[in-house]
Amino acid sequence: MGGLLERKDTMEDSVNPKKLYIGNLPFALSEEEIKSMCSEFGEIAEFTMITDRQTGRPKGFGFVEYAEKEMAEAAMKALDGKEVGGRNLFVKVAQPKKPRDDRGSFGGGGFDGGRR
Repeated sequence: MGGLLERKDTMEDSVNPKKLYIGNLPFALSEEEIKSMCSEFGEIAEFTMITDRQTGRPKGFGFVEYAEKEMAEAAMKALDGKEVGGRNLFVKVAQPKKPRDDRGSFGGGGFDGGRR
């Protein structure tokens, strides 16, 4: 009976209030420019800009972790909705990555190796 509640509690406990998701980033903005913008609110412990595996191009979002929770809160308050490069940023506390085991397979079929 308590299985779902236990899982929810575990997920909530793993939310790091110092780590922010920053979305809707202009593709023309460099990693250094984004770091500079974020560092106005305090010491950055970790920064990750998400890029496409095949092309290496930015995907338009990233994660910044601050040294202190108050720094993250100040950054979120100031940056969420702020217009940068013609786009309004979307900033929130980052959620833990969800398991991806619920994805369907791509099938297996259709190729018979030339056998008839």
